[in-house]
Amino acid sequence: MAESAVLYLLSKLESFVGNGIQQERDGHEEWMSLMREFERIKAFLKTADSMEECNEEVKVWVKQVREIAYEAEDVLDEYKQLSGQDHQTEGFLRMIQTSVRNRKARHRLISAMKSISPRIKSICEGQQRLFDGFSTTERGSSSTSSYEDNKWQDHRGDALLVEKSDLVGIEEPKKELVEWLVQGVSQCEVISVVGMGGLGKTTLTKQVYDDPAVKKRFTVRAWVTLSPSLRTEDLLLDMLQQITSSIMKTVPAEAKTRDSSCIRTMIKDLLQKRKSKYLIVLDDVWDMNKWDAVKCALPNNNNGGRIMVTTRKSDLASASGTGCAGKVYNMKPLSAEQSHELFCRKTFKEKACPSHLEEICRHILRKCEGLPLAIVAIGGVLASKDTRRIDEWELVRRSLRSEIEDNEKLKNLKQVLSLSFNDLPYYLKSCFLHLSVFPEAHNVECMRIIRLWVAEGFVERKEGKTLEEVAADYLDELLNRSLIQVAETTSDGRVKMCRVHGLLLEIIISKARDQNYAIIDQEHSELWPERVRRLSVHKAFQVAQQNRSLSHLRSLLMFGVDRSSVDDALSSEFNLLRVLDLCHAPVGRFPVQVLDMNCLRFLSLRSSHIQTIPSSIGNLQNLETLDLKDTHVMALPVEIAKLQRLRHLLVYRYETIAYSHYKYGFKTPADIGALQSLQKLCYIEVDDERNRRNILGLGKLDQLRRLCVLKLRREDGRNLCSSIAKLTNLSSLAVYAFDDEEELDLHHLSSPPPLLQRIFLRGHLQTLPSWIANLHSLVKLRLRMSCLRDDPLESLQNLPSLVHLELLHVYNWQTLRFEAKGFMKLKTLGLDLFDELEFIQVEEGAMPCLGKLIIQRCKLLKDLPLGIEHLKMLKVLEFFDLPDELVQKLKPDEQNEDYQKVAHVPEIRYAYWREQGWDVTSVETSVEEEGSRLQSSSMRSSELPPCWK
Repeated sequence: MAESAVLYLLSKLESFVGNGIQQERDGHEEWMSLMREFERIKAFLKTADSMEECNEEVKVWVKQVREIAYEAEDVLDEYKQLSGQDHQTEGFLRMIQTSVRNRKARHRLISAMKSISPRIKSICEGQQRLFDGFSTTERGSSSTSSYEDNKWQDHRGDALLVEKSDLVGIEEPKKELVEWLVQGVSQCEVISVVGMGGLGKTTLTKQVYDDPAVKKRFTVRAWVTLSPSLRTEDLLLDMLQQITSSIMKTVPAEAKTRDSSCIRTMIKDLLQKRKSKYLIVLDDVWDMNKWDAVKCALPNNNNGGRIMVTTRKSDLASASGTGCAGKVYNMKPLSAEQSHELFCRKTFKEKACPSHLEEICRHILRKCEGLPLAIVAIGGVLASKDTRRIDEWELVRRSLRSEIEDNEKLKNLKQVLSLSFNDLPYYLKSCFLHLSVFPEAHNVECMRIIRLWVAEGFVERKEGKTLEEVAADYLDELLNRSLIQVAETTSDGRVKMCRVHGLLLEIIISKARDQNYAIIDQEHSELWPERVRRLSVHKAFQVAQQNRSLSHLRSLLMFGVDRSSVDDALSSEFNLLRVLDLCHAPVGRFPVQVLDMNCLRFLSLRSSHIQTIPSSIGNLQNLETLDLKDTHVMALPVEIAKLQRLRHLLVYRYETIAYSHYKYGFKTPADIGALQSLQKLCYIEVDDERNRRNILGLGKLDQLRRLCVLKLRREDGRNLCSSIAKLTNLSSLAVYAFDDEEELDLHHLSSPPPLLQRIFLRGHLQTLPSWIANLHSLVKLRLRMSCLRDDPLESLQNLPSLVHLELLHVYNWQTLRFEAKGFMKLKTLGLDLFDELEFIQVEEGAMPCLGKLIIQRCKLLKDLPLGIEHLKMLKVLEFFDLPDELVQKLKPDEQNEDYQKVAHVPEIRYAYWREQGWDVTSVETSVEEEGSRLQSSSMRSSELPPCWK
């Protein structure tokens, strides 16, 4: 982590020196000297960062580097902040204040540099001593690679020798994988087992590898473990030895002296000539180069060869480039029942959990989140505790983080979970540690994470990409490495929410604290270090109790706090604060203290109670994200146009009551077109003369990715089309008419944005704009209250990328027909408020990928869609406020012919809105050994959304 701190500092230094400090005689040499010293350190840091866990001297040196880098960054930021405080004054007074403040800033700068310079020289001398030591006696014995390899060998060996008593929930996945191996095509197949560390990938694969049916099927087998330090030649030689052994041959003597290319040829020839069914297991693949080296050696001999791969990286699960087909098995955590069974086996030796310990054990199991390695390891610790001493058990529950850090019995668990973190490049380590600021079991919106990373300065600029796009790549890489988990996806396949496994969160919280990266304040449980850079407050906060200054704080996030905690936190002086996240905070007015935070880049008051924004918001010249979603702010002052760096402006809220959906945005007299850095603008209202002028100004926002416009009048449609045509980066467009009777005139858009993927329109259209049917990249379309004169399905059914379609009172259908080979990619279909609709037909071959079908408020529809049985991929079927005649046909009854048409659908729900609440019935089907089992349950809910928001 020191590497990321130093590289971040160097980038700021280069920008600082290049932007005028070289013109100042005093201090110039100090800054240049500092840059040279940190450049010298940088070369050694990559190795030192990964060695600090195994060498105490290196750990101390890395900490010194990190602290001095932070201190130098503080000085730099303070100088910039002081010298930039004169923006609020004009004329002669401004000139005087500028001169005084600049002199003050330079004086502080030079004094600080004179203090830092000798210390950085001392650190560089320490680096030289360390480097000399490792280059002679310690390089072979204490190197990073050998240390990491020892940890790797430890957890590999443990995974291969798991006791039978520790195997729970393995039979079903084992059965499925065995079937994949022994059945299927004659061509070579790659079967990948993917998941985070500790899920039991190696254990499961070893059980499959040793299965009698697998042994019988594959006469040539080899299990190769890919140690981080294992050379490619040694890996291939190990494989060659196992292959020759299985066919009763000896390895050619010359193989040991040949390079990897020759050994690959020997393996390929051997397998090709014998035409044997082979099974090669590559356990714990991390390195794409090693994976590629092995793939080239394994022929597709059309004799049923199989390659099994275990990995934490989903991109390595691909079989591309091998000429082989591929299947991926994504490991799942144990269910609550399986977790409890495994825990009791390990902790209580097959006995039941004592009743007085049940609550403690439930809490610990929730923390384990179905991770078998964690359940076994923590169960082993608790097995030695006296079941009569509830205080001992409670202590483990309360101090689980320190137990993972210090308890020798949990050493392997920590190593397994830490391996993925240690494998990260420096830029991803910063991003991943940042997730420690969120509370346990907290699902986090991906765009919130991306905006925070950008505001923190973690994201490197890359040509041709916005910072947000680079940050999205970072997030994808962490998902790919199984370090974060998908919590929720959108209907068109994008990851919407994600989370960190509870135990992994405990580890990164410890790392964040050790490296003074972030402090997590949970009810005053810990003392803070002298300089706090990031602070995440959970539940309550009183800075006076800590007796610490927050003047160096860069980020403040608060979760579940009361009003007094917010007031207490904001009473501190935040000269350098970049991020203030008060989402869901009980704030009734815009905090005036925020207006003095000149360095602020990210401000979120989402879901607070504020109603107005002061005109002095224009002071926050560095602001990039202003998130006022789900507040009661309905207008922005003209000064909002001063925020030239603003990238995300979110001012809107929803209200949903039964079938009524209300959206509220904001009005402003400001020229929105002046905010030319904007990427997301939601929702701007344009229903009066002053705000209608902004419609043409929207065309100036050439960075815009998402645009939402409310209360559009018919006569403004041409101007809006003119603006939209200029937004070549636009990917999402929402336009809502002034009311449901107003016409949307959007037919003047002859050249729509080429990257447009999502469109949401509400208002009369009469005819479907022709440009919509030509959007090959369109994945999601929502049309409401369109009242079209012509059937739109003919022009929509051939859209090649469409996966989500919602139609509400779009056309006066009596018969709605989905033709064969239409909507080939569609996965979600919603139909709502078609008063004349009597009949729906699905031709065989239509919508072959449809997984969710929702139909509601069609009062004449009394029969199930004809041909619904053709929708083989259908997983969810929802009917809301439909005639009783149709609903009766959904009742589970094996003699009911209509029900048999939908018996293949796992989830069937139907509901009625009655007396301000939904009466919901859920019908689930599941297949057991004896056949089909039908379940029916009812519930009442006032919050259930009828279809979509």
